[in-house]
Amino acid sequence: MWLWGMSVVCELWFGFSWILDQLPKLCPVNRATDLAVLKDKFETPTPSNPNGRSDLPGLDIYVSTADPEKEPPLTTANTILSILAADYPVEKLSCYVSDDGGALLTFEAMAEAASFANMWVPFCRKHGIEPRNPESYFSLKRDPYKNKVRSDFVKDRRRIKREYDEFKVRINGLPDSIRRRSDAYHAREEIKAMKRQREAALDDAVETVKIAKATWMADGTHWPGTWIQPSAEHTRGDHAGIIQVMLKPPSDDPLYGGDGEEGRPLDFTDIDIRLPMLVYVSREKRPGYDHNKKAGAMNALVRSSAVMSNGPFILNLDCDHYVYNSQAFREGMCFMMDRGGDRIAYVQFPQRFEGIDPSDRYANHNTVFFDVNMRALDGLMGPVYVGTGCLFRRVALYGFDPPRSTEHGGCCSCCFPKKRKIKSTVSSGTSEETRALRMADFDDEEMNMSTFPKRFGNSNFLINSIPIAEFQGRPLADHPGVKNGRPPGALTVPRDLLDASTVAEAISVISCWYEDKTEWGQRVGWIYGSVTEDVVTGYRMHNRGWKSVYCVTKRDAFRGTAPINLTDRLHQVLRWATGSVEIFFSRNNALLASRRMKCLQRIAYLNVGIYPFTSIFLIVYCFLPALSLFSGQFIVKELDVTFLTYLLVITLTLCMLAVLEGLLKVIAGIEISFTLTSKSGADDENDEYADLYIVKWTSLMIPPIVIMMVNLIAIAVGFSRTIYSEIPQWSKLLGGVFFSFWVLAHLYPFAKGLMGRRGRTPTIVFVWSGLLAITISLLWVAINPPSQNSQIGGSFQFP
Repeated sequence: MWLWGMSVVCELWFGFSWILDQLPKLCPVNRATDLAVLKDKFETPTPSNPNGRSDLPGLDIYVSTADPEKEPPLTTANTILSILAADYPVEKLSCYVSDDGGALLTFEAMAEAASFANMWVPFCRKHGIEPRNPESYFSLKRDPYKNKVRSDFVKDRRRIKREYDEFKVRINGLPDSIRRRSDAYHAREEIKAMKRQREAALDDAVETVKIAKATWMADGTHWPGTWIQPSAEHTRGDHAGIIQVMLKPPSDDPLYGGDGEEGRPLDFTDIDIRLPMLVYVSREKRPGYDHNKKAGAMNALVRSSAVMSNGPFILNLDCDHYVYNSQAFREGMCFMMDRGGDRIAYVQFPQRFEGIDPSDRYANHNTVFFDVNMRALDGLMGPVYVGTGCLFRRVALYGFDPPRSTEHGGCCSCCFPKKRKIKSTVSSGTSEETRALRMADFDDEEMNMSTFPKRFGNSNFLINSIPIAEFQGRPLADHPGVKNGRPPGALTVPRDLLDASTVAEAISVISCWYEDKTEWGQRVGWIYGSVTEDVVTGYRMHNRGWKSVYCVTKRDAFRGTAPINLTDRLHQVLRWATGSVEIFFSRNNALLASRRMKCLQRIAYLNVGIYPFTSIFLIVYCFLPALSLFSGQFIVKELDVTFLTYLLVITLTLCMLAVLEGLLKVIAGIEISFTLTSKSGADDENDEYADLYIVKWTSLMIPPIVIMMVNLIAIAVGFSRTIYSEIPQWSKLLGGVFFSFWVLAHLYPFAKGLMGRRGRTPTIVFVWSGLLAITISLLWVAINPPSQNSQIGGSFQFP
């Protein structure tokens, strides 16, 4: 009965989790954009915009990095270059690089990237380069000259390739350059100190002078961030806030280049050579403060960018996630600027990865999640936020409810308070933003600016920027069906200049004390308290009634680098699972969601919090066949024809599903390779995926290896008992062994990944797994020792 009970409990849980997983998939949608319509609507001369200036809203892009050793500066620099070269109005685009480690190496790498952008960005515009990440572009295996019509393309490409190679050499040489420079300055300071001490001591005995070994900048001053050799107020977690404008805001009018200008040796005649604003940010960190990891860094960027550029939309990217489609920003803006787009909190793009082996043995592409689950969620209130490649509406990040929220309750909604007109405390004025704010379709308690200091902090710059960002993010009021819109042409005026006082205020809002006694991280910005802050942040927005959109472009919008080996992949999945468990046991549990969240969306978020618990039942289920062989019991009373027929039907059905999936792929025109070339025998120098097969020790490998070993031991025990029994019953043995082989077959991909390189798997993995497997086997023998009449497979009766 105990074997049967364990099996039934596991099956019930699997059925329950399957239902949770399937219900949100009932309403999948596919969306498409028309960029020509966007251009006609926002960048074509009209009576309200006779000059044809871009009426698109501003866009602030955040790139986050924390450790130049784990996240190479060259990768970050390539991501920055792909952003600066994107096809979006230059004067509306601003890029912010968050260096949460405060490293001079990252700072100088960004300075080099800003310098190289003077050539790279106009080159991309001149020849329509795709992708606009130089490393990826020069690594393409297709013909680079296809569809190029300008006669000088070959000459320009050859020159820019040489410049990029020199740029890489400079980036890769920065660590040694910074170290040599710092050693030289340090030696000079020691000599000066010894000379002063000798003069003060008047030829008396002079002790060795010891001064802190600082990290020096190129201008001969101390780096205010983290030093190579940490010292007081210059260590990770203890350094000043830094903001440096690498590229100043461009002019509002196009600036065309010439032939062979200084710094631009290529012919850029009639090519706009302006560059978007680029800002380096490293928030202040001090001991005694909880800096909240990546979420805290993102919130610092939200505040500093609000003071400096205040783009009504925000796109966040990881440092290794570059722009693969130069028009991706416009694709996302199609949804935000569409009719009813003011209720969209964010547009999530799928994550696509490079550097993965053709068989994708570790499932890094996450095809089911990004191509099935996310499309299905798009038919509800929208997809979940996955941490990168997401275009946000700034006021949604500020914690406001969506406009007309009382008109759009979820399926569980009851009666909401009636909508009231806004009673803003904005000072009287004639600006378009102020007049529009007075008519905004928000609740008065939401946009009452007298409460803003308690929510957002005491920065007047930041507080005054909120209604402006809300106004600029509205769709055009060019149709009677557009509610809460802005008049056409309102964003064609030049923006304010960036002065020293503005930068000083931006430094103030990234101080470590600024968030004290505010709602940052609680209701405003990225939410704190979970290792999966992305899911929680998106959940809070959906919980307030906002919608989201999944934007799948014909050409991938962004591409990144996936975890390259089994160990990294396991740790990534563990982090996701840990965050999901945290969500389940917090107030962000979907069971406690508001009535504005639709039922199926609530179930989707509930599934996010529950799925890690399936691992417990899965482990138990994988041990059941071995326990059956060890005990001589079985989950059915006897192996009769009915049971065997049922088992045969299930097996044939699974085989038919595999055949059907293959036929569908063939019909859809997808090529299938049934022969996978093993990479394990290649040399590291010639193997493109050499790092993929490196196996490093992690305790996460123990459970599946123990499961495999215990099942193998159980099969051996079953065979040995049957061989030495008086009346061998091979048919019943095969019935028990079948399920152990079934478990081993499902663990084959894991074993394949673990044994990717012969002799490279750490011995400790097998030692610990073997010890655990033998211990479990001997423990069972001690609990239930075999009797003289015991026969494996001789009796499948319950005790």
